[in-house]
Amino acid sequence: MTPLIRELGRVEYEPTWREMQEFTAARTAATPDEIWLLEHPPVFTLGLNGRHEHVLAPGDIPVVHVDRGGQVTYHGPGQLVVYPLLDLKRHGLTVRSLVELLENAVIALCAAHGIEAIGRRDAPGVYVEGRKLASVGLRIKRGCSYHGLALNVSNDLSPFARINPCGYAGLQVVKLANLVPGMDVAAAGEFFAQFLLDILGTRARVAAAGR
Repeated sequence: MTPLIRELGRVEYEPTWREMQEFTAARTAATPDEIWLLEHPPVFTLGLNGRHEHVLAPGDIPVVHVDRGGQVTYHGPGQLVVYPLLDLKRHGLTVRSLVELLENAVIALCAAHGIEAIGRRDAPGVYVEGRKLASVGLRIKRGCSYHGLALNVSNDLSPFARINPCGYAGLQVVKLANLVPGMDVAAAGEFFAQFLLDILGTRARVAAAGR
């Protein structure tokens, strides 16, 4: 069962989060998976493990407390946000392997443009020369995932200075457009979606064969 790709454009954070929760609560074993590609207006989100002291000076950017894992991060225009609404068992995934799948999509995107990027087991996300390019934060409920990944593509990075990104004081961030001139959210999203569909299709076939 191929996941449905939904390109939502720029949408407000809280209604989208609630829609993810509702989708996950209502889904059954027969519900097709979906992958949402979108951008958000400026917002800081603080995960279940988030500590207020990591929100240094939010100013006029709202802070939303959410039910994903992790600490505080920033979303804004020009950042690709990917929400994989997946039945993990269907694809033979664990939480860790889903995190690695999302990270590997970013690493593959970078590699396709000659950029070396890595994931870190101790601090999920993708890094280029020690600077964070993408953040991962998930919630698993009834064996299904929501929330996901945020990839800095062409967004303004200055709001990250108002927080300790992902709980790390002084952590530097980078965006794809600084590494690959001309890269935009649409191009990054197209690559990302195809990578996920290819890998998930393979994993689903393996999981089905193993039943």
